[in-house]
Amino acid sequence: MIVRRERAGDVAAIREVTLAAFETDLEAKLVDALRADPGWIARLSLVAVENEVEVGGETVVGHVVCTRAQIDGRPALGLGPLSVLPARQRTGVGSALMHAVLGAAEALGEPIVVLLGHLDYYPRFGFRPAAELGITPPDPNWGNHFMARPLSDYDSSLRGEFAYAKPFM
Repeated sequence: MIVRRERAGDVAAIREVTLAAFETDLEAKLVDALRADPGWIARLSLVAVENEVEVGGETVVGHVVCTRAQIDGRPALGLGPLSVLPARQRTGVGSALMHAVLGAAEALGEPIVVLLGHLDYYPRFGFRPAAELGITPPDPNWGNHFMARPLSDYDSSLRGEFAYAKPFM
């Protein structure tokens, strides 16, 4: 398995992976809408692929994306969805995608990545409740599931209300 940037030919496979990974089609529709939004950052849309030697091609087994978001009007990233084919879940694909997208965001000089996610999964990547950093969620009911991961260019004055790219709304 390797992780690389999404290519134009991956769009349909990403949709299929996202449909398979979640119980409804909401996340697949979200990825489609994000791709058409000005907040889309192509360099932060990554896929995990496996090579199929017999077929001579690649199979997309996972996808992650970060899009432009804001904290009190200042640039930030919103992460999600993170999708992995059910047969490949709990095999390291999601972790590889997370490490890769965080590294790519770091390399681009982004200050922080924010997400809504599982408390048992995302803290292993350095995420912690966003409230600890003074970042408020769009929905106060999200509580500690609303998490943030500061990167090297993080400035502690980056505080306030978080806003995802429009398709999240």
